[in-house]
Amino acid sequence: MILNSIVFEPGNLDGIIYLILAILLGPPIFLAIIGLILFYNNYRKAGKVFFILAGIYLVVGLGICGILLTGF
Repeated sequence: MILNSIVFEPGNLDGIIYLILAILLGPPIFLAIIGLILFYNNYRKAGKVFFILAGIYLVVGLGICGILLTGF
């Protein structure tokens, strides 16, 4: 009986934390870089839109992924 329950015991879960952090911070950084490139190439309105999208994604990601990381 104990042998069967060993299959369900998780090992090291550090990879899940890194995956959540990548989902949390990856897209806003990517969107901000695109916005920065557009802003300096005379597409200022599109660059501002990408900055706003990066900010909104970061706020939502901090809310959802932050709660997942705290274990609430």
